Amino acid sequence: MQTKRPDLVVSSDDYLYFVERAVRGMCEIVTELGDVLSCTRPEVPSANTPYGLLTHCLGVMAYWGGHLVAGRQVVRDRSAEFDDSGTVGELRSRVDEALEQLKFDLSDVVPEAPLRYAPDPWALGPDRPMTQATALVHLYEEMAQHHGQMQVLRDALHTPNART
Repeated sequence: MQTKRPDLVVSSDDYLYFVERAVRGMCEIVTELGDVLSCTRPEVPSANTPYGLLTHCLGVMAYWGGHLVAGRQVVRDRSAEFDDSGTVGELRSRVDEALEQLKFDLSDVVPEAPLRYAPDPWALGPDRPMTQATALVHLYEEMAQHHGQMQVLRDALHTPNART
């Protein structure tokens, strides 16, 4: 016989702390790599550039937090995110704006409520019905996963003969 496990409750401030920690960690890596290396793909099959990966994460935050949870209109070209390039300074500014927007997006979250919109078919999220809270767990999952991926990208880019 399985007993019901208690619900976990995390404050918005704690949630935002961990999301910001992962996003700022990726931003530090891009900063460390600089304008050229952050826009370079290591010679690893299907590898992304660190710049493109962080741009993708900003898209994830806008879509899952802003559109599906907060209900604001978000225009997103997921596939183009991975090919984005530019200067580290530009990306750092976009990171700051995205984190501020996420704080605002969470101001009216109703954890147990359904999503404000159904996820688009291209959205690679969990294959189960979600509440606003579970969509935010997925958002964090993506930030943490991609932070680790970016650490590997950084290491590969610092390895001689590992970049194109």
